[in-house]
Amino acid sequence: MATKQHYALSDIGPKSPIISQIRTTIETAFYGNNVIRVTSLKEAYQLAANAQGTVITDMPVYEPEIQGLDSDARVLLFNDGAVSGRAAAARKILGEEGVKVGEYALKISEAVFKSRYKTMYHAEVFVGLDPDFMVKAHLLIPEGYENNMYSWMLNFQAINEEYAKMYKESKEYDHEGDIYIFSDPDWSHPDHSMGLTFFDPEHNCAALLGMRYFGEHKKGTLTLAWGCANRNGYASCHGGQKRYNLAGGKSYVAGVFGLSGSGKSTITHAKHNDKYDITVLHDDAFIISTEDGSSVALEPAYFDKTQDYPADCEDNKFLLTVQNNGATVDEDGRVVIVPEDIRNGNGRAVKSKLWSPNREDKFAEPVNSIFWLMKDPTLPPVIKLSGSALASVMGATLATKRTSAERLAPGVDPNALVVEPYANPFRTYPLADDYTKFKTLFEKNHVDCYILNTGDFMGKKVTPAITLGALEAIVEGNTSFKKWANFSDIEIMEVEGFVPDMKDSEYVTQLKARMEDRVQFVATRDTEKGGFDKLPADALEALKKVVSELA
Repeated sequence: MATKQHYALSDIGPKSPIISQIRTTIETAFYGNNVIRVTSLKEAYQLAANAQGTVITDMPVYEPEIQGLDSDARVLLFNDGAVSGRAAAARKILGEEGVKVGEYALKISEAVFKSRYKTMYHAEVFVGLDPDFMVKAHLLIPEGYENNMYSWMLNFQAINEEYAKMYKESKEYDHEGDIYIFSDPDWSHPDHSMGLTFFDPEHNCAALLGMRYFGEHKKGTLTLAWGCANRNGYASCHGGQKRYNLAGGKSYVAGVFGLSGSGKSTITHAKHNDKYDITVLHDDAFIISTEDGSSVALEPAYFDKTQDYPADCEDNKFLLTVQNNGATVDEDGRVVIVPEDIRNGNGRAVKSKLWSPNREDKFAEPVNSIFWLMKDPTLPPVIKLSGSALASVMGATLATKRTSAERLAPGVDPNALVVEPYANPFRTYPLADDYTKFKTLFEKNHVDCYILNTGDFMGKKVTPAITLGALEAIVEGNTSFKKWANFSDIEIMEVEGFVPDMKDSEYVTQLKARMEDRVQFVATRDTEKGGFDKLPADALEALKKVVSELA
């Protein structure tokens, strides 16, 4: 999707759909005489390698020339001190209740003013890897944080001859401007003890202030790209998608949606003991067209936890950069990383696109099924939902547990179950937009919907083998779903040892309570945030029907 970076003089003014006070404040900083443009990954690598505090490991980058790097490139490690996760409490979104343009425009303009004594780097990438959807994004970040810039250019698509040509020929939207992000990790303000991530989503710009963690830069960029996709006929997806290439030229496209730690990456990359020929779209960020059900990946690389990858794991050869991990010297005298969250929680790495041997940037085939990944102890391992309203509202009330990927405000219980609509805490538009788009996929595009409980069922762990086995049965069409209790729109695949006892009053009481929690969540959307996330009436009706069938 070709966005606009330059404008005719007649298009510049307060009535422009692209220009706003916040965007102008942010974009202006990119043209200062303290700004240096970084135009290639090789240049970004050298800047990051030479930045103070960088650990240049003795781990070679795999196939560096394919990545756009020199043949001697090494994996770079950089640590962020006490900060190793996102801060949801720092997010402010223009358009939400209580977020005033004037207040934040002044704070951002002051941050820009104080950055004038710093050398600032300007980098560019593409978000979206197919001519159907490509957005150009710009990042401005100060000297000292070259590793974040380098990781950002690796995570998204660095501009090269091939992709510049693709972008030039991509679909145009005159009313969408390029993404502009101003970052100053050293910023502080008494009103924002955890920093500030401010978004003007309608005008594709953001200020990331007081944020060292690379994940804020990745997800901040995706936040704006997802909003852009939402305005232009796509369902924005924080999840993974894979295609099973079956015998006889048949295929099965499965989308899985869940927060960090839910198993979405594991499921997306699972090879099922090489039982199937698998093609991966992505494991974190993609979009689905509500017109034809096709899907486009937004980024080539993977930002993955290092918790589950020991130092001798073969997958580590695909590392490009590493964040918040330790380092040591191995028996051969090489500087290597110390993963598995020994140093701190939520150790991370940017892995190359080559990690998935079979990758495609677009699935022209329409998605067959959507799987909501829940960590709700009252749900059995796998259920099937019928009815587009119920299928969509269960995604809007997706229940999970918090993980180490998030920094929590004081007083927040890290063990409490939370509802995160569509597993996407990075949405900047009304929740009804997602609800309607997914409902359209279920209704118009005839997409099936399932819930996979990847946590525990009444204290008994649901293992990955159970989850993947259920997925295999669905893909192969060898399922034995049956009516569950009195539910008219829910079927169950009975798994030995995990069959709910509907005669157990304690269990039924807990199940009903969790469903009522969902009813309460949807009901309160009418008033919270000034009704910004109010859902259509049929969403609440679908949940109330489920509760009534438990009576």
